[in-house]
Amino acid sequence: MGDRFAHHLPVDAIRDGERIDLVADSAERGAIAERIGLVSLARLDAHVGLTRDGKRIRAAGRIRAALEQCCVITGDPVGEHVDEAFELVFVPEPEPASAGEEIELGHEECDVVFYDGSAIDLGAALADTLALSVDPYPRSAGAEAASRDSGIMTEEQASPFAALARLKKGSDET
Repeated sequence: MGDRFAHHLPVDAIRDGERIDLVADSAERGAIAERIGLVSLARLDAHVGLTRDGKRIRAAGRIRAALEQCCVITGDPVGEHVDEAFELVFVPEPEPASAGEEIELGHEECDVVFYDGSAIDLGAALADTLALSVDPYPRSAGAEAASRDSGIMTEEQASPFAALARLKKGSDET
């Protein structure tokens, strides 16, 4: 994965019902922030409960973070707090499929993380969970004014109904 928030847990050492608290240090937070494109990551911690069913491991808990990312309009830093429950299932990597075979994942498989069969990387999975939890389109307080000054229409102004209202208004004036 490339960041330092790797927490490899040997599968054979994981006890059913085990609880783990992870707190990213400064270097780990910096690496994660760089990898997922954040201005900064001031806090990242997670509380995780692990359950086992053979080689299948379920990790459920809560991830918390304090971060800044760039506004999509102005580029100004936008602060955000993440406090979300998560549930991940770690399963051994499946056998390689043939070249022409398609693999379909249903909704219940969306939070499945494959591992090599000997250890799971809980830290990498939590960093990915954080990346999916942040606002994909952060906006600063000045974003609306900057959009308006640049001539970008709001969703209401760009709607088909607004366009019809402008056309109707123009035809009424003739």
